[in-house]
Amino acid sequence: MNEKYYTYILRCQDNSLYTGICTNVKRRMEEHFSQGDRCAKYTRTHTPKKLEAVWESDSRISASKLEYRIKRLSKTQKEKLIKDNDFSCFNGKLADKDFLRFSIV
Repeated sequence: MNEKYYTYILRCQDNSLYTGICTNVKRRMEEHFSQGDRCAKYTRTHTPKKLEAVWESDSRISASKLEYRIKRLSKTQKEKLIKDNDFSCFNGKLADKDFLRFSIV
């Protein structure tokens, strides 16, 4: 079975940016944005506010490489990347805007 992997960038209430990998974006966002026991443990200190971008990859390896490249960027570089909406320098298919409907404003 060829499972799709997704690399995503979340903006948190404290304006920090969080990057992660998942196989089911909807389920992962429900974990991030839910309150209480179902809340993702690694976001306890940073409450998620908005899903900024999602990339689709065909393998876990390519998703991990993409996540690593994004994590190596400084906060200023990440902000510029999101502001300019210029994700062409990253391998992987940028998921369509439907994924952003999980955002909380």
